[in-house]
Amino acid sequence: MISRFLDFLSNYLAHRKGLLPIIGLIFIIINLLLQFFMPGSFLAITNLFLHIGLIVAIFGLMLAWAL
Repeated sequence: MISRFLDFLSNYLAHRKGLLPIIGLIFIIINLLLQFFMPGSFLAITNLFLHIGLIVAIFGLMLAWAL
């Protein structure tokens, strides 16, 4: 079951190489907006969306290079 899911995901992302970096950039922009609109919240203090966005974007670039 996991193997079929990974095959499907690989085939899906092979045709959409820029999808993961764009999603990562969206997370980074969300983090920037949280800094302005909710400065004292847990998400703004920990920069959670910034870290997730960087991981997703870097992973997407590495995956696009491999595919």
